[in-house]
Amino acid sequence: MSASCSRPRSREGPSSGRASAKCARCWREKMALRRREALALAGVALAAAMAGFVLGPRLLQRDSGEAASIAAARFQDLAGATRSLSEWNGRIRLLNFWATWCAPCREEIPMLMELRAEYSQFGVEVVGIAIDMASKVSDYVRKMRIDYPILVADAGGLDLMRSLGNTAGGLPYTVLLDRQGNPVRRKLGALRRDELLAMLKPLLARPTT
Repeated sequence: MSASCSRPRSREGPSSGRASAKCARCWREKMALRRREALALAGVALAAAMAGFVLGPRLLQRDSGEAASIAAARFQDLAGATRSLSEWNGRIRLLNFWATWCAPCREEIPMLMELRAEYSQFGVEVVGIAIDMASKVSDYVRKMRIDYPILVADAGGLDLMRSLGNTAGGLPYTVLLDRQGNPVRRKLGALRRDELLAMLKPLLARPTT
């Protein structure tokens, strides 16, 4: 018989004490996950309201301060090596801020992998920046077979997001960089494939030199 876990009842027999405690712990963890996902969605709406833009790709004005923040950012990859976002200069980069507990983040990952597979030959790279614990990120990347670079950012990722306009910290948050590392578009909330292609087309049309 398969095990299941629902909200524990208030009265249990003496023989079920340990099972009840285990179920209660499971239920609390499930509720905590739901609260985090709800907060992420609320953060998306709040960030949009505070930043004054709708949940669609937004064209950015050239901001040397934002480009400098990106160039200075250093995060660890899943092997523990320190990586710089500037090492992908020369490629069109899609910086995707996400977390394993964020449902919209998880839903857009397969699309990001497909797009990278199709457009990598044209100089497009996806870089996932996880606002999460390294152990959870590693497990999820292995489970989903995510094949684009993943960096673990913790609090430093929140600071970078804020410097790029996401003041409330909603997830997912995506920033498109040109080949020189300048942010040109951003999107708060899950991306659709057609949105992403519309964001990429102007950059793909530019000369690479």
